Amino acid sequence: MSLALIGFLTIVIMLTLIMTKKLQTLLALIIVPIIGCLIAGQGGQLGTFITDGLKNIAPTGVMFIFAILFFGVMSDAGTFDPIVKGILKVVGKDPIKICIGTFLLAAVVHLDGSGAVTFLIAIPALLPLYKKLGMRATTLATLVALGAGIMNMLPWGGPTLRAITAMKSDINGVFNPMLIPMAAGFITILVVAVFLGRAEKKRLCETLNDIVLDELETEENEAEMALKRPKLFIINIILIILAVVVMLKAILPPAAVFMIGTALALLINYPNIKIQKERVDAHAKAALMMASMLFAAGSFIGIMQGSGMLTAIAKTIVTFVPTSLGGFIPILVGILGVPLSLVFDPDSYYYGVLPVLSQAVDMMGGDPLSVARASIAGQMTLGFPISTLTGATFLLIGLAGVDLAEHQKKTFPIAWGVSIVVVLVAAVTGAIAF
Repeated sequence: MSLALIGFLTIVIMLTLIMTKKLQTLLALIIVPIIGCLIAGQGGQLGTFITDGLKNIAPTGVMFIFAILFFGVMSDAGTFDPIVKGILKVVGKDPIKICIGTFLLAAVVHLDGSGAVTFLIAIPALLPLYKKLGMRATTLATLVALGAGIMNMLPWGGPTLRAITAMKSDINGVFNPMLIPMAAGFITILVVAVFLGRAEKKRLCETLNDIVLDELETEENEAEMALKRPKLFIINIILIILAVVVMLKAILPPAAVFMIGTALALLINYPNIKIQKERVDAHAKAALMMASMLFAAGSFIGIMQGSGMLTAIAKTIVTFVPTSLGGFIPILVGILGVPLSLVFDPDSYYYGVLPVLSQAVDMMGGDPLSVARASIAGQMTLGFPISTLTGATFLLIGLAGVDLAEHQKKTFPIAWGVSIVVVLVAAVTGAIAF
């Protein structure tokens, strides 16, 4: 059996097991490639392959662990609360302002990279306002989905993190060139929010004048209130801005930025050692789950690359794809990113499909990182809040009280259109080469 065929079957079997939920993603990433390596007759080098893969993933894994802790502590301290209340105060009962505010709120809350957290904060905060004015819940779901989707391109977001991991690259290689395209997508969604707001305003017409809004407050228990640090709001915001700037300017490695940021956040907000431990414990589960997935992916990539299976698959693809079309692969990947989110979950795509496509492009003389950048323009970024392959989607529609089909029908074409804008701008700026 050829090495290419073994590699292809390894990826297909792994994807099938993950997508059909026959095996947990973590186990599939570990077990399947090990079996493939043994069948290929390279079991003696298995330990070396895994170790090399783990070495490459270690900085990214550390970054993600401390990013979760950092933003988790900031959220506990109530850093984002004034922003939420400020948006609610400004938007009033103007549907256009409400739609813009909805998008901005979702984008700000999604700084922690968690779709579930974003939906749990944004939907309950705004749904009473939408109901009071008679605005459609589908509009709320769409705008929150778009806000979370575009911000999911951030380097600590799942897709970009996976892309960096799979390509053995860093933020400078994958994310930084996409800053301008991401900004273009952000502005495009703001324009969409205005149009959706106008549509709601036209539909509601004069009924808005008869509505009197009471102050909308979110309920919090005593334990949550005890963690709030409103007097430290300015200091916390400055700390967040500094962390992001230092990271994007490559002054320090991302892992170091979030390690230092987490330490400072805990010391500033919770000097009591007992509370510090409680805050770390509160976010440890999420950090451990994602970190374990990343290290399993590192093992998978180490085996697939070290054994030569990815190279063999890429060579096979090259023989079937005309050289003249190789340069268009990144563009095609970007354009199809949102639809592919309905077919591939993030682990399957970024750990199984992306490495093969990027290596094929590399062999054709193209820039393999272009494929990674094109991927994060839509695949499980703008595409994740409409995909049935992510649990967050069901949380979103459940909280908003909308039907999945209605949500997808309204959000899919908009999300796809925004992702295409991102891809086109990336092509113009050179982030995606062809």
